[in-house]
Amino acid sequence: MGCCASSNSEVPVPKPRRRLSVGQVDEAELPGAQDAESDKDRGLIAQLSKNNLIEMVSDADTGKGKSGRRVSLSSKTDKGTTSFANKTMQKFGDQDVDLAKCGIGFTCRKGLKPESPNQDSWFVLKMDSFSLYGVFDGHGQKGHDVSNFAMDMLPKCIIKDERCFTTRDWGPILIEAFKKTQNFITVSDKGKALQAQMSGTTATVAIHDHADNSVTIGHVADSTAALGSNHGGTWNGVALTRDHKPNLKDEKARIEKSGGRVVFDGYANYRVYAKNARYPGLNMSRCLGDLLGHAECGMSCEPEINRVKFEPDKQYILLLCSDGVWEFISAQEAVDTVSKFSAGKACKAADELAKEAWDRWIKEEGGSVVDDITVVLLYMGFPPEQSES
Repeated sequence: MGCCASSNSEVPVPKPRRRLSVGQVDEAELPGAQDAESDKDRGLIAQLSKNNLIEMVSDADTGKGKSGRRVSLSSKTDKGTTSFANKTMQKFGDQDVDLAKCGIGFTCRKGLKPESPNQDSWFVLKMDSFSLYGVFDGHGQKGHDVSNFAMDMLPKCIIKDERCFTTRDWGPILIEAFKKTQNFITVSDKGKALQAQMSGTTATVAIHDHADNSVTIGHVADSTAALGSNHGGTWNGVALTRDHKPNLKDEKARIEKSGGRVVFDGYANYRVYAKNARYPGLNMSRCLGDLLGHAECGMSCEPEINRVKFEPDKQYILLLCSDGVWEFISAQEAVDTVSKFSAGKACKAADELAKEAWDRWIKEEGGSVVDDITVVLLYMGFPPEQSES
């Protein structure tokens, strides 16, 4: 985070924040809105918006012999302003399915940012054949709207892809879903349903293939996915994704080839700017939304794909978290925290990790700022047990 300090010695200079996704910009330089993709997407957006995710699954399963119990949980945009308050959520499908018994935990906590609501979003879809998990971290003035839109549309794009009921090759499905979601954001921005010229979101989505005992992850930006694995009673934690930062060699090359600039902000981040302009000031090189950055700076919505195959009779914990967790906590520290809990207490584990992240922010930033904090956990290979209440 961090903005350039004022040169006026009479004006007190606030302590720069570490992880502001968007730096200082000159909005007077912004050009007009870009043309959208095909207008035919408008009808598809309206169609997808009518149904919740469970209704989408039921329609896609019709005639394919893929019945079974299904439940979805997701965050819901609220106007809550209380710091560390848990974001409102909604549940559809089989209401008696206890996700804690399935080893699934989640929490989404508002940070210490009075100027904005909680801009993080998340979802879980639990089914018999495969399950989906996603975390989104919005940025910019309307980042909460963009993250909520992506959280709603991206899993629906996956479910609408008929390949997800016939293939084990999840990478192409994820890539197509990310690109389609970006098209939807573009169309919605043109129709004034979203303001995404200078607002966007991270996206990290995992598909857990139950039959194949594997997880395929697609991600853009810096909501890192990590994995804990138990080796003879010792837990090892590793990151499964890399943060898409503009100073990475390959990311910088793409940005500069497209006419963008990568500039160090003098504090903690490299940022992306258009040629001869002072926008968008993003400290990431891939994301959803941020239409000016995509049009003028070489930003990308294409996710990197990583697949992990799990060994039978071995314990694992998958973590998907917004960068409110990862700013001051390593993958190993996160795994050490959540592995102290059993699978049936996955939500308590998520809350504990969120609280630890909050405490680290308060300590490191002196109580001046705390980012929004989202944790989604999946325990795998653990014996069945009674869940938490």
